[in-house]
Amino acid sequence: MTYKTGTDLVTEAKQRIREVTPSEVLVMQQQNAPVVYLDVREPNEWNLGHLPNAVHLPRGNLESNIEARVGREETIVIYCARGNRSALAADTLQQMGYENVSSMAEGFGGWIAVGGDVED
Repeated sequence: MTYKTGTDLVTEAKQRIREVTPSEVLVMQQQNAPVVYLDVREPNEWNLGHLPNAVHLPRGNLESNIEARVGREETIVIYCARGNRSALAADTLQQMGYENVSSMAEGFGGWIAVGGDVED
């Protein structure tokens, strides 16, 4: 049996999902687009700063808690630190019936690099 690495899983997920750049997300925020910004990082990462008005739901709790927090009809941009966990999360949400889901490429690090606002 051939096993997949974590990198393999992320690469495959990124082929099935839509990615948006941090610059595109910045424009969405500037235009007050009706988007749920879903942070799937761990609590210690969230506490260091996050996108304004983001919803925090760590990746490990996603499947069991997303339906109570975000509707399937909503537009969702998921992000993590570098864009890998968010890609896996976007892939999972698509399997759960969420259609307007994307992952922010480069993650929170990319957000900082483009000068995005950060809330504490």
